[in-house]
Amino acid sequence: MVLQKEPAGAVIWGYGIPGAIVTVNLHREEEVIMTKVTSVRAPSHIWMVILDPMKPGGPYELVAYQTLGIMRFTLKIHDILFGDVWLCSGQSNMEMTVLQIFNATEELSNTEDYQSVRLLSISLVQSEKELEDLDEVDLEWSKPTSGNLGHGNFTYMSALCWLFGRYLYETLQYPVGLVSSSWGGSTIEAWSSPRSLRNCEDYLKKPIPESVSGPSKHSVLWNAMIHPLRSMSLKGVIWYQGEANMDYNRDKYNCTFPALIADWRQSFHDGSQGQTEHLFPFGFVQLSSYLGPEKSDDRFPQIRWHQTADFGYVPNPIMPNTFMAVAMDLGDRDSPFGSIHPRDKQTVAYRLHLGARAVAYGEKELIFQGPLPDKLGITVRGGQLNITYSQKIQVHVKKLENTTFEMACCTDHHCKWLPALMKAFSSHTLTLDVLSCTATVAALRYAWSTWPCEYKQCPIYDYRNDLPAPPFISFISD
Repeated sequence: MVLQKEPAGAVIWGYGIPGAIVTVNLHREEEVIMTKVTSVRAPSHIWMVILDPMKPGGPYELVAYQTLGIMRFTLKIHDILFGDVWLCSGQSNMEMTVLQIFNATEELSNTEDYQSVRLLSISLVQSEKELEDLDEVDLEWSKPTSGNLGHGNFTYMSALCWLFGRYLYETLQYPVGLVSSSWGGSTIEAWSSPRSLRNCEDYLKKPIPESVSGPSKHSVLWNAMIHPLRSMSLKGVIWYQGEANMDYNRDKYNCTFPALIADWRQSFHDGSQGQTEHLFPFGFVQLSSYLGPEKSDDRFPQIRWHQTADFGYVPNPIMPNTFMAVAMDLGDRDSPFGSIHPRDKQTVAYRLHLGARAVAYGEKELIFQGPLPDKLGITVRGGQLNITYSQKIQVHVKKLENTTFEMACCTDHHCKWLPALMKAFSSHTLTLDVLSCTATVAALRYAWSTWPCEYKQCPIYDYRNDLPAPPFISFISD
């Protein structure tokens, strides 16, 4: 297993007989380098100690002795490493295993150099009440092997979680622990605590649509698959979810997602006795593309926008210390698991790890997201709209379709979205032709469709890191 390294202290807890004394020793080879003593609390039957902060490395052995009168019980855990622990959660795109992704055979065999990355996969369990302990695990703390990385389809181990951890390990060069807790088809409400959901108004009576295939009852996955982990000392969380909310409380996702982040942060901070940072880093994947039944369907674009609390980017004032991987250019028409399950998880993981390096590990000069519009301005004469980007852009002119940029052409409070064709561009600016709007141009949007481009062929990317510009919608002031 991997326990969280300094500056946090790793939290160790277990169950015993109320009143019993528990002594926890941390061994390095034959030497006891740390001892902690506590007692089992009543009525919870739980004991807990916090280890002193440890530098990354290992292996260590942990021995816990429980003593009550003449009774003495001993538990040993071998091969413990200290490093950074990341929790990975969401629905089926997080649940997909290495067996299901591109280059699966090669990826499954590429484990020898990553034996300091350790894996834990939580079983699929629902509960009506908050559980104190996990009912079951699919994969106990393990080293990566082809068997536990590709156990089957949508089982364990999460490919995105593994690849994210692998990229991190290549950068950090110290142990990484990965905890996967995901369920395909699940809604965000299932992963949210009642406290979290109360922040987003009363919509509890909405019927569940047929399109939701996984757990949707409020809090059942929070109760069984997240709450039992809250005492862990964590470095951060990555999240891939949102497809199941396409037809269920889509309009609330700009509240439910930030509320879930804030609530998980508070819960893990409190549960770990303050060892997990109160604003720990939280990364997520902005939804990819899929072949929907209607070309004009804007349910996915709405979820993508709401994933950023309607800012279009993160971090932002409502979602501090977060990072996002844009994935709308990774559509997979031929995925045997349906286009909603694209197989390129390597690129998603790479983009996520860039965000982690910048936000969680403080690499200040690292470009970790695609170009964002800095300002919009309309030049009335000549019918042009100018967009200035915050970073240098590369424009794939041939990939600019008529609907890539759209303007809201409004008259008498009635608006219609019309194409805004690109007229010119430079290293930081785009000029759009808006002459086709004979009324008022009130807003502009980019890549606002379920399938905005083919694989890695969106029109605008960062010049250096090939990161796609995220979709946006912006109202234009007079």
